[in-house]
Amino acid sequence: MSAPEGAMNVRNKVPELQARLSHAAKQSLDRRFGALYDKIYRSDVLWMAWKRVRSNKGASGVDDVSIDYVKEVVGEVEFLKEIQEELHRRTYRSQPVLRCWIDKPGKPEKRPLGIPVLKDRVVQMATKLVIEPIFETNFLPCSYGFRPGKDCHDAIDKIRREITFEGCREVIDADIKGYFDNLRHDF
Repeated sequence: MSAPEGAMNVRNKVPELQARLSHAAKQSLDRRFGALYDKIYRSDVLWMAWKRVRSNKGASGVDDVSIDYVKEVVGEVEFLKEIQEELHRRTYRSQPVLRCWIDKPGKPEKRPLGIPVLKDRVVQMATKLVIEPIFETNFLPCSYGFRPGKDCHDAIDKIRREITFEGCREVIDADIKGYFDNLRHDF
């Protein structure tokens, strides 16, 4: 995996892969995709994932490996090659998440934040790049949370249009406090 090869392939091959996966999912909404794992460790997918993780400029996880450390000491090519080999050999194991507490704006309590190690963020992003086009096919147009090309402002605009032009008079907002903190994680 060389940087120039990976960088050039990212522009064309990853979007082509995503388009093929999306098209296949649209052909049959109940289709099961059995062979996706090998797509996660493709060099072009890993390069795209690295570019996105790198652009987020996130903090280091429990291993204290930073983006700058990878770029300046380890080398991006070597870093991604190691991930690719671990995924291919099926020896990759995620690391513990660094737990931090951040302030909630205007409230005295704090919100837990988990910071994965850089390697895990790249694998998560590669996985997202592969499975997102499949799952996007099944989402309703009225779903706005954590969707590509949609944000909270789009949702607010939709609510405003529904109230103004469609005659809707009710908006229901539901939030289950601490939902993910209360899920069983031991199975």
